[in-house]
This record gives sequence, structure tokens and C-alpha cells, in this order.
Amino acid sequence: MKRLRHITEHLVQGILTLSGSITGLVILLIVIFLFKEGFGLFRNPEIEKGYALCLHISNPVERLHSKQIKLIFDSEITNWQDLGGNDCEIRIFRFDEIFSLYSDDELGEDYALLPQKLGEVVEQDSAIIAFLPEKYLPVNNRYVKTLPTASISPVDFLQGREWMPTSTPAPQFGTLPLILGTLWVSIFAILIALPLGLGVAIYLSELAGERMRKLLKPTIELLAGIPSVVYGFFGLAALVPLLQKTFQLQVGESALAGSLILSIMALPTIITIAEDAMRNTPQAMREASLALGATHWQTIYKVIIPYAASGISAAIVLGIGRAIGETMAVLMVTGNAAIMPHSLFEPVRTIPATIAAELGEAPAGGTHYQSLFLLGCILFLITMIISVSTEIISRKQQSKGM
Repeated sequence: MKRLRHITEHLVQGILTLSGSITGLVILLIVIFLFKEGFGLFRNPEIEKGYALCLHISNPVERLHSKQIKLIFDSEITNWQDLGGNDCEIRIFRFDEIFSLYSDDELGEDYALLPQKLGEVVEQDSAIIAFLPEKYLPVNNRYVKTLPTASISPVDFLQGREWMPTSTPAPQFGTLPLILGTLWVSIFAILIALPLGLGVAIYLSELAGERMRKLLKPTIELLAGIPSVVYGFFGLAALVPLLQKTFQLQVGESALAGSLILSIMALPTIITIAEDAMRNTPQAMREASLALGATHWQTIYKVIIPYAASGISAAIVLGIGRAIGETMAVLMVTGNAAIMPHSLFEPVRTIPATIAAELGEAPAGGTHYQSLFLLGCILFLITMIISVSTEIISRKQQSKGM
């Protein structure tokens, strides 16, 4: 019997060890896959893959940045002089225009003469910029030059101010508005939820009567189980019109609406974990503090809160994680506009909302697809930095208390 028990214990121990190892390996593989897909973006060209830009050989412009290309094709830059070229108006030529200039017979069987005809178009106009497929480039025409294309750079990705991944011919992958929008909404949500959550946790743990605690605790825990889309509908139907009317806003969907909804969603997590940590403080410590002449309030903030610092830190980290990683509710109430935020009353777009809104329509393996994975990497790093920082602060506080 003893031997059987010994074998059973070793078997259970082995199963638990294997389970932990598999879980750790799966998490590691997910992280590797996430970063592998995301960093593939930086191997892609600045303009649409499979295409190139051609100029007349007499044009002195030798290099165009993706932002300049976009401004040219949006007709916001209309003169080559603004780009270091000659003083003449820029003429944009797109590939499909060739079919209005030549008939199918003139283009030859299977469009064999397309490169030659495209070369003639560029050759005849020194102010032209042509956006052409690489397989039809007029490489044998000495009057045509192809602009070199650099890869998408991490600096442009992190510091760019425009998120337009489907723009043609130069997609814009500026994530700064998305990063700031995520931090803007999340920080203000935590600033609202943290004091309220800790206050309610202290009340439930130390001040509320048993009957009140039994009523409030299940109610608060029930809030944590409400789907985020329900919070989003509540925010869209009740909170957004209220904010629009109160602050006389053009649109109620704003960073403030997102912060308020996220603070409500983070409250149950913060309250539950912090309250459990406080109630785990040994009764002997409470009695010793009171016996030394401390008041009830002094016992709370001098004994109970420092002892429960680790649990409170966990509550803060999970609350911040809930705020940063929330998708559906934020997508519904923030306006979903990828612009630089300047105040809480403006629409913003967060990283999770961007991934949720665009991943379904992004071609697998394309630059848009990879950029969304890279956004996931940024979100992962932000959450990790916050978790590590909170843990370091918590340990410092514990060491001071000791």
C-alpha cells in the first residue's frame, strides 16, 4: 500500500511537471511565432510589393521616401521642385492608363509589347512618375530609370504619424497614433479605476459588515463575467450620448468614453484580488497593531496594506492588462480614428481595436498582415514592461517595510 502511494505521488508529480513544461513551451512558441511574423515586415519594400516607380532619365530626383510618394499620388505635392527636381508639374501615370492609350493589337499577343509601350510613355514626358508592375518594367529603354526602393524601417514604423496600410502605391505604417491612443485610454482608465478599486477593496475587507460584504462581493464578481461587447453597447447607447451632451462635443465617441468604460471593466479585477490579499493578513498582526495603540485606520495603512502589497500589485497589473488588452468595448466607443490624440475629448484608435478591425481583411503573409502581428508584439512588450515595473516597485516597497 505504501509502495502504491509512493508510485502514485511520483506519477502525479511527473504529470504536473509535464503539464507545466508543455504550457511553458506553448507560450514560448506563441511568442516566437508572433515576433517572427511581425519582424518580417521590415524585409518588405516601402512601396507595394511587385511594383516599382519609373522616371525619365533627365529627372534629377534619385530617391523618394514613402511619405513623399504618398503625397505625390494624393496630389499634395504637385511640383518636382519641392522634391529637389526641376521646376515643372508632376504628371502621375498609373499602369492601367496604358490600356486607354493603346489597343490590344498594339500591345501585342499576351501583352508582349507592354514594356516597350510603357517605356515610350515615360520617354516622351520628363515630368512623369509611373507606377508599374515589375514584370512590365521597360528595362531596355535608356531614357527610363527605376527608383531604388528601400525596406520599411523600424524608425518609420514606430515614429510615423499615419496608419494607412492599404494606401497605394506607398502604404503608411506609422504606429505612433495607435501606441499613444492605447496608452492615452489605458492610463486614464487606471487613474480612475485604481483609487476606486482600492477604496472598495479596503471597505469590503476592513469596514463592511458581514451581511453587506456577502451582498457586494458576489455582485462585483458578477461584473467581471459580463462580456466586453455588452459594456461596449452600454457605452455606445448611454455613455457616449451623455458625454456628447455634457461637454458639447461634435461626436461622443472619444478617448474619455473609452477610459470610463475600461475603468468600469477593470474595477472587478482590482477589487476582488486586492480585497482577498488584504483579508489574508494574519489576525495576529491586526491585534498587535491595535494593542500598541494604533487606530483602526493606522492599522489599515501601516500594517494591512504593506502586508498585502504583493496581492495589490497583482491586482494593479491585471487591471492594467485588462485595460490595455481590451478590444471590443474600446472599438465601439472611442471613434476608431487613427489620429494623434491631443485631448481626452477626441476620437482615438487603440492597438487591440486595430488588430481586431483589420486582421480579417488583411491578406495572409502580406505587409498589412505582418504589420498587425508587429502591433501585437508592441502590445506584448508594453504589458511586459508594466508587469516588470510593478513587480520591481512592489519588491522595493516590501524591502523597505522589512
